[in-house]
Amino acid sequence: MDFSTDYTAHADAITQLFHSAFTASEGAEEGALISDLARRIMLETSAEDLRVLTAWQDGTLVGGAFFTRLVYPEDRRSVFLIAPVAVAPERQGQGIGQLLLRRGLDALRQEGVGIAVTYGDPSFYGRVGFKAMSQTDMAAPQPLQQPQGWIGLSLTRQPLTPVRGPCRCVAAFDDPAFW
Repeated sequence: MDFSTDYTAHADAITQLFHSAFTASEGAEEGALISDLARRIMLETSAEDLRVLTAWQDGTLVGGAFFTRLVYPEDRRSVFLIAPVAVAPERQGQGIGQLLLRRGLDALRQEGVGIAVTYGDPSFYGRVGFKAMSQTDMAAPQPLQQPQGWIGLSLTRQPLTPVRGPCRCVAAFDDPAFW
């Protein structure tokens, strides 16, 4: 398996991957919503606030993950949101998603990012160390429809401690539909 951080040359393929993965698992409406989100993230987010990691096998895109900055103006720690993450429907269950997460988290650690968060399935993300958080300990950018999905991970040797203040996300995520 090969990994790449070059998303500009593959933006159409990445958008299609997210469309097919979310359509297969959640239906056509969700596939359209998340593929549009992926496209917007790539087009509208500054390079300093965005990391994209894709997985390729034999020249075929098989997985992708987005990492976007969350800003807590009252806290000095660097925080990135991992979302969305997708694996080609025919390749799910083969550990590709976990590989993407581990590689992406390692890259964030090397950059000095202190905290990774996501809003997703605690059992999937728990396999790489994510733990439940309350919005009191770390505010989400929008009210959460499923608070049990707000989970985080310290990327340092220090335990995850409360993050001060309100939060801002990148523009593509600033929509209650995603929260």
